[in-house]
Amino acid sequence: MSDLAADLMDRLTNAFEAARDPVRAVGAAAYMRDQFPFLGLTSAVRRAQARMALKGLPAPGEADLRAVALACWAREEREFQLFACDYLTRHITIPGPAFLDTTAELITTRSWWDTVDPLATHVVAGLVRRHPPLTARMDEWATEENMWLVRTAILHQLLYGPATDTGRLFAYCTAQAGHRDFFVRKAIGWALRHYARTDPQAVRAFLTAHADHMSPLSVREAAKHL
Repeated sequence: MSDLAADLMDRLTNAFEAARDPVRAVGAAAYMRDQFPFLGLTSAVRRAQARMALKGLPAPGEADLRAVALACWAREEREFQLFACDYLTRHITIPGPAFLDTTAELITTRSWWDTVDPLATHVVAGLVRRHPPLTARMDEWATEENMWLVRTAILHQLLYGPATDTGRLFAYCTAQAGHRDFFVRKAIGWALRHYARTDPQAVRAFLTAHADHMSPLSVREAAKHL
């Protein structure tokens, strides 16, 4: 672990432990189906404690980002992984295209929507935007066995707006229209609904052409504001 990562993790541990709320932790774990233990920090408290821990530290390099992310992923309490998502998002202009491999490791480890979605819509999204050849990796992820990589491929353009590669978005949704998992079917609807803010006619036409092959959940979510 780099010196910066070690220092940050020590500070973060002390800051988070000082704000621990055992009662809230029980409810937070239950909300996540008891898959992860929590310290019981609200998002506001977690981010405030993180700001204290980061105060005075230099900007990280790519190796620091990887070290911090993996160290957070090694911790049991979910707040550490949520911090890592924020930290990577804040510094997304630093890593090169090879950092996508690190992101894939995070997406497929301790996987749940609360970390996968920010990694998809901010970290992966930022990497692909800055390094366009990575779109080929998104094509691969869109047909992966791992449902979280599929969800990431579908959602990575969520905030692109007019810059969305519509052909890719629609192709990913078509390829996974019959996916067995709720989280993929939900992602299809979410991605289409969001893109409808930019081009409602394109989404309406897509649903007209493909609704018979899509799950009711995906169609319902996609058409919610049309």
